[in-house]
Amino acid sequence: MTRIATLVVLFGMAWAAAFGVHAQSYPNRPIRLVVPYPPGGTADLLARVLGQRLGETLGQPIIIEDRGGAGGNIATDLVAKSAPDGYTLLMANASVLAINPTLFGSLPFDPVRDFAPISLVADVPLILVVHPSLPVKSVKELVALAKARPGEINYAAAGLGSTTHLSMELFKTMAGVKIVTIPFKGSGPALAALIAGQVPVMFELFPTALGFVKSGKLRPLAVTSSVRSPLMPELPTVAETGLPGFEVASWFGVVAPADTPKEIVARLNADIVRIVSSADMRERLAGLGAEPHANSPEQFSQFILTEFKKWAQVIKDSGAHVE
Repeated sequence: MTRIATLVVLFGMAWAAAFGVHAQSYPNRPIRLVVPYPPGGTADLLARVLGQRLGETLGQPIIIEDRGGAGGNIATDLVAKSAPDGYTLLMANASVLAINPTLFGSLPFDPVRDFAPISLVADVPLILVVHPSLPVKSVKELVALAKARPGEINYAAAGLGSTTHLSMELFKTMAGVKIVTIPFKGSGPALAALIAGQVPVMFELFPTALGFVKSGKLRPLAVTSSVRSPLMPELPTVAETGLPGFEVASWFGVVAPADTPKEIVARLNADIVRIVSSADMRERLAGLGAEPHANSPEQFSQFILTEFKKWAQVIKDSGAHVE
């Protein structure tokens, strides 16, 4: 037994040493940054903005891999089950780590146990937009129309469990209206349907909606943040329009599979914090309507737990559920 115990200790020491060497040489090949949605959405956009700078810093290409499906759960599960070596990362958001665990009946991954948080990247408000053909120019007019035509107005959501979905569910609850969900496989397809006039209403993340608003393809009604956006200061918040207390924002951050060596997590965290805190990146993100926000792995972990509790209450109040 003593000999076996000695062998176990030696094996553990060898394993730890191997990981130490691996961490010191990291990275020595391209890194996958998995986006849990199809191309064209805010997660994809932020991943590419961050990935370019991170690749330059690390000296290795960051390969952006868009994998939509099941509200982001397919890609999230893929990363959770990937080798914990720092070469497969996830551009996570509120939906996959804070909303889906409560919204869906069961998941093949645990949002806390199966991931090593690295850092937040940005907070992003949403904007309530409508197709120009819908005869409303304010939130009050939308509420009045929805009350006059209960169940007749549809809204686009970038998948069940997305913040675009839960934002409208919260809106419906607070405004006392019945608007029907039309889920899509990501913001890209949802926005395409909205612009085509197939669906008249949507809460969409600011970075992906802004261009369509500026071009006149979509009409903005309000932003979901607690204060007005400096990019569109004339646009009121939802709370200002008769729904006091309404406030929703999504967030995006990078996580790795659990058991990723602490040295690698620390290296990635230091680089991401440095990139997000740089003047040019802050300016780039602000121009998209996103607020730069980097933090430590420990702070990000606590933030995820706080967000999980917040969204669990929203889901309970709205009655939303996905089997």
